[in-house]
Amino acid sequence: MKQKTIKQPFTLKGKGLHTGLQISLTCQPAPENHGIKIKRTDIEDQPEMEALAEYVTETTRGTVLKKGDMQVSTIEHAMSAFYSLGIDNCLLCVDAPEFPILDGSARYFVEEILKSGIEEQNADKNFYIVRKKIEYSNPEKGSKITILPDDHFSIDVHIGFDSPVLSNQFASLSSLDDYEKEISAARTFVFVREIEPLLKMNLIKGGDLKNAIVIYDRLMEQADMDTLATVLEQPKMDAGKLGYLNDGLVFDNEPARHKLLDVIGDLALIGKPLIGKVIATYPGHKINTDTAKMIRKEIKKQEIPVPFYDDSVAPVLDVNGIRNLLPHRWPFLLVDKIIEIRQKLIVGVKNVTANETFFVGHFPQEPVMPGVLLVEAMAQTGGILVLNTLDDPEKYSTYFMKIDNVKFRHKVVPGDTVLFRIEMPDEIRRGCAIMKGAAFVGGKIVAEAEFMAQIVKNK
Repeated sequence: MKQKTIKQPFTLKGKGLHTGLQISLTCQPAPENHGIKIKRTDIEDQPEMEALAEYVTETTRGTVLKKGDMQVSTIEHAMSAFYSLGIDNCLLCVDAPEFPILDGSARYFVEEILKSGIEEQNADKNFYIVRKKIEYSNPEKGSKITILPDDHFSIDVHIGFDSPVLSNQFASLSSLDDYEKEISAARTFVFVREIEPLLKMNLIKGGDLKNAIVIYDRLMEQADMDTLATVLEQPKMDAGKLGYLNDGLVFDNEPARHKLLDVIGDLALIGKPLIGKVIATYPGHKINTDTAKMIRKEIKKQEIPVPFYDDSVAPVLDVNGIRNLLPHRWPFLLVDKIIEIRQKLIVGVKNVTANETFFVGHFPQEPVMPGVLLVEAMAQTGGILVLNTLDDPEKYSTYFMKIDNVKFRHKVVPGDTVLFRIEMPDEIRRGCAIMKGAAFVGGKIVAEAEFMAQIVKNK
């Protein structure tokens, strides 16, 4: 899958939920590998920051990012929309310390993105693939997020409150294709009993019944209700009637769907699309972003993505297919199969056994695969990638010209399955290809190298 951006800029204007300011947010196309970045146009020098979890500093009634002197809040609805529509690269220019709340959902972001159009770019998407169970919990609030391995993104959300109006609800999204119809229009919500404390915290200055579902679940004096109506700029309401103060809900379980929307927006701060099943129990911005921060730390430890390997799936090339491309034979053919191949990326597999010829002398009492052969195996995998781009590949061979930045991190021993991930950052020029390779065992890098190969026609 390729990275995507929007085709045309678009602007959304509206009130800020917490500041009450009139805000303008302009979303602009961005180049490959740019990511989602935010620019404050109202600040001198117009600083920018990446929309990433490490910049989260506050999560009270919204997600707040801060980098240096630049701060921006209420970004989760926009992030949810961009993530769910597959937008990888975009510059969000805002003239205030928060995004406009609009109607409290992601609906208008989705509408404008689709109206602008989505443009596919040349660079490959970079996914975060969940390989083992991830769990993060907050025992004090009873909240928990669990992420399980799966072959696509899906999410289940459970919410519950001590409230006669909103107790327990559930929402689910099995495919992001359904986001626009099933989730994007779900609005944020607040309990009447929370409004006064939030106002004292200098928040929700722009809140009203047009941008949030307001839930009245505890009886109060009519005079207090009248005061609240004045604050919300609404007609007087009956203090003896519990329920939703809005005219109606978009969905019967709209609060749960909005929490699902928020979870997606906050997890989007890992900076890349996630492949896995998310189960969120009593989620909130704090646990959402803490989970995203935990994943970001894992991503930083492993800057090169670990290839995904399912040995039950037929390979793209088996050993016979590899022999049709490479001239190598026993005992020097060091790639058993190819499990993925794209325009500029390939993943190969080597199953290391105790019967390998080189273990006779390296070393008899402690068998270790020679590092030079790991580099050779990466080069052979890269050679398949290069030859796969040619017409009549059997008429050509690839030869090493240069090897740089070789690093060995862990030893490879009998019984290991080694995955070789090779990518070509640039186009082939004058018959020469520059490649970067990494070898993995058990999800950890064991070796890496950069090399240049020349394509030569066989005599």
